[in-house]
Amino acid sequence: MLAGPGERRGWHIPASVTARTTFNPIRSIVDRMKIAPNPNKKMIALSIGDPSIFGNLDPCREIVDPVVDCIKKAKHNGYSPSEGYVKTREAIAAGHSYPSSPLTDKDVVLACGCSGALELALDVLLNPGDNVLVPKPGFAIYETISISRGHEVRHYNLLPERSWEVDIKHLGSLVDERTRAIVVNNPSNPCVAEKHMIPIIADEVYENVVFPEYKFYPLAQLSENVPILSCGGISKGYLVPGWRLGWVIIHDKHRAFERLADMSQQILGPSTVIQGALPDILTKTPQSFFEKTVKVIQKNAEICCEELSRIPELKPVMPCGAMYMMVGVDISNIQTTFVLCSQFQRKRPSWLVRG
Repeated sequence: MLAGPGERRGWHIPASVTARTTFNPIRSIVDRMKIAPNPNKKMIALSIGDPSIFGNLDPCREIVDPVVDCIKKAKHNGYSPSEGYVKTREAIAAGHSYPSSPLTDKDVVLACGCSGALELALDVLLNPGDNVLVPKPGFAIYETISISRGHEVRHYNLLPERSWEVDIKHLGSLVDERTRAIVVNNPSNPCVAEKHMIPIIADEVYENVVFPEYKFYPLAQLSENVPILSCGGISKGYLVPGWRLGWVIIHDKHRAFERLADMSQQILGPSTVIQGALPDILTKTPQSFFEKTVKVIQKNAEICCEELSRIPELKPVMPCGAMYMMVGVDISNIQTTFVLCSQFQRKRPSWLVRG
């Protein structure tokens, strides 16, 4: 309130447009559920994507020891270049180079986790008013980042009856002159991107969490022409999401992403201790570690799928990897998915997340 020319009475500090428009669909459910837990039943958390939370999946010594060594040697306590140490980026490039898409350290930018990598990728491609195509269902962070920056989010359908393949026809119908990127959860199909000359942001954080009967193919191996920003990190495959180290790998023969490294100057790089340890982590972690991790996850998925299939109203879809399972639910007698999640928490104490 103004008291006179140039004077104010009381504090009134309006939130920015970015703050007012930042919205996470998952957090909106979890934070709104103010339900007293059932004291007679233990809560089962089915909404957590953190592989470290329950203590049954731990990183191996080859992951932990390099970090301990880095701390003891005290050579990585300062700032790194904003895009990350050269040796760290060289190690990532070496592990993700292919004959059709050779990489150097200049093709890698480090970020604070894969979420930070996705943020960089979206920021370098879209302006307010532009639109981005994201999978439905998909990771909520795509929408959270985009809406806070004034981007329009358009959801393209995935087909559960075909192991979540992209509905190519529906995806193509969403493209217009302001479509700047297609976000793809790999594995998926990049053909629409090439047809419409739209770059891809590939979320490939689960590259090391694929069940044995399937094989992971990076999108950069499947398309020689489409510019691709591949976002990854150590959170899922290496079981250390709290270490917050991710990366954007630039596969770009058309020089569409030249300003990406400039965007990294906003955060001055992720943890330098983890950066210093990463070359050893990437090169010395044995394949047996990933196989053991995947075996545990797959066994749990098989048990869940088998047991949920016994319930007529539920239609689980067995995943090919990762740490999630999508379950179709007959909610004809339930008003909304929020109500469904609330009822589960109250009657059968379980945290669920809608797709």
